[in-house]
Amino acid sequence: MIITHRLWTNVRRFRVKSLCRNVTTSWSPVGTAFNVRQHRKVDLQRKNIGLFGVPELSSPAGFEESQERALKETERLGEKACTIPPGPQTVQTFDQLSDSLCRVADLADFVKVAHPDSAYREAAEKTCIKIGTVVEKLNTNVDLYRSLKNLLDNKELMNCLDPETRRVAELFMFDFEISGIHLDNDKRKKAVSLNVKLLDLNNEFLYGCHLPNKVEKTALPDHIQHCFLLDGNYIQIGGLYADTPDDLVREAAYRIFLYPNPDQMWCLNELLECRKDLAQLVGYDSFAHRALQGTMAKTPETVMEFLGLLSEKLHDRAANDFEMMKHMKMKLNTRNPELFPWDHPYYSGVLRAERYNIEPSLYSPFFSLGACMEGLNILFSRLLGISFQAEQPQNGEVWSDDVQKLAVLHENEGLMGYIYCDFFHRPDKPHQDCHFTIRGGRITENGEYQLPVVVLMLSLPHPTKNCPTLLTPGMMENLFHEMGHAMHSMLGRTRYQHVTGTRCPTDFAEVPSILMEYFANDYRVVNQFARHYQTGQLLPKSMVSRLCESKKVCAAADTQLQVFYAVLDQIYHGKHHKRASTTEILKETQEKYYGLPYVPNTAWQLRFSHLIGYGAKYYSYLMSRAVASMLWKQCFSKNPFDREMGERYRSEMLAHGGAKEPILMVKGMLQKTPSIEEFVDALVSDLNPDFETFLMDSE
Repeated sequence: MIITHRLWTNVRRFRVKSLCRNVTTSWSPVGTAFNVRQHRKVDLQRKNIGLFGVPELSSPAGFEESQERALKETERLGEKACTIPPGPQTVQTFDQLSDSLCRVADLADFVKVAHPDSAYREAAEKTCIKIGTVVEKLNTNVDLYRSLKNLLDNKELMNCLDPETRRVAELFMFDFEISGIHLDNDKRKKAVSLNVKLLDLNNEFLYGCHLPNKVEKTALPDHIQHCFLLDGNYIQIGGLYADTPDDLVREAAYRIFLYPNPDQMWCLNELLECRKDLAQLVGYDSFAHRALQGTMAKTPETVMEFLGLLSEKLHDRAANDFEMMKHMKMKLNTRNPELFPWDHPYYSGVLRAERYNIEPSLYSPFFSLGACMEGLNILFSRLLGISFQAEQPQNGEVWSDDVQKLAVLHENEGLMGYIYCDFFHRPDKPHQDCHFTIRGGRITENGEYQLPVVVLMLSLPHPTKNCPTLLTPGMMENLFHEMGHAMHSMLGRTRYQHVTGTRCPTDFAEVPSILMEYFANDYRVVNQFARHYQTGQLLPKSMVSRLCESKKVCAAADTQLQVFYAVLDQIYHGKHHKRASTTEILKETQEKYYGLPYVPNTAWQLRFSHLIGYGAKYYSYLMSRAVASMLWKQCFSKNPFDREMGERYRSEMLAHGGAKEPILMVKGMLQKTPSIEEFVDALVSDLNPDFETFLMDSE
């Protein structure tokens, strides 16, 4: 029945009145669903089914009930794991145990940052802390460890396991060992203590990254004070104001926002020292060696080889970019032509706009949210046999009236999972685009597949009475990026939830999402959906080409900046980070790997929030982009709708989640294992201008 209805919605097209009067535009049901303002009425007569259909979560108090139920199940499964004979069932039981905790913890992790009701957020936060404490105890449970070790030590049994089960067993053992379970009692206690300390330091550092700095009003010239937030006799500066045209405003924001905070400096030093101590305690040379275990790169030495070679090949291009920015600054500000770090984002943007006449407002009418969702629907349907079907959430299922629920359907396999689209801005909602796993996919004990559930969170403007939500090109690309993560989650058909979808090494996890950016910038794809929301006119090819080429302006300098961040991250987490202060390391690294001078009395590293989620792994963005670039050029650039290639992409990469070594998935898709030089060359080749666009511009 689901398949029949899905096929009907794919074929059926109809004309609906657009949000502007007297204009009609043809949209599919999915496009229509996202181009009208939602007016969902709460039916008090209908039962509240709870957030995401979890009955206990019809109220904040339900978090405690849900958590206690999960903990009882965890206790039962823990006892089972310790008593059954070693074999495949050991791994299955460990995964069930993990799933019982993750289904509560992952959901709470989302609710604590996204729910508009503070009571829900607070209850979810308490649950996260409670589950986190239990996980720490499980990771140091000697009986559980021994039951898994008995399996891993039995070579005959291990040889009988299928590759996925064997890998998951090894991953569970890795989780044990990085917690120090294999150490003697005293060292194990120390490892537990360091892990607990790290949790607090992570939260403290992350909080401090976003705290504004204050200065007295009199510290700034009168004519720029109005640009900042006034707080009595003080001015608060909570960001870099990177897009502000006034050079003095950007300079003031940079110097004040990045002025060293002693408490944050102490926190960072403690954080890095604690990570080093823990890594060395459990047997690694450095935190970077521990963090890179199981990744594509595998070792810090490989990462530094990659970053060093990339920096070398970028050097001349980046220097040329900085020279262009300097000339532009001289043209606009003859009094102070020297280029500083606060100038990079602004003048690179000015150069893009001047060279290609890129004005986001000219593009936005073609990128209504409904049009973009229809574009994704068309792309996935042709490439993967996947389509979306908008469903009406039940009472209490979603946390905000404007959240849309999508069923993800395959033309032969039926329902694959659900995506909740939390796309619109609201007070207290984090201003970030991200993907949350709410429930991972796995084969359940009765042989059925537990369908994955995810949330995509954006921060788009609401539609109005007369106009749908219109996206800038950057917003459209971000939507495609996040939907790449969602497809990874939907199509990762792993046996175990421990390796479902995006639960894979960090330097591989961004590959599917970055690959989607290449689709979003290809005219053959954009042409399928980019229509003016009033007239129905298609977005001209020349505008798409200029938009794509504009992104290459100063792209070498932008990439060089990312290399600097990635190298800094490696040095902080490497063997010898204590040879100098974090600021001295920053200055030295900036001089070698960036191209613009360090600004005295600033400490950018204290705002480097990625040190928490991406500690020793910031390079992952660059390496994932290199893989995505190779995939695009070799597999999809000739035909972005190639169904045979789409099926291969699914079977070789998306289907495995983290159940297969990432480099083996890359090899399966590219039919070879790329070298470091090939990774670098892929990134550098993306900077080359498109000859066709050059000819159009010269005509």
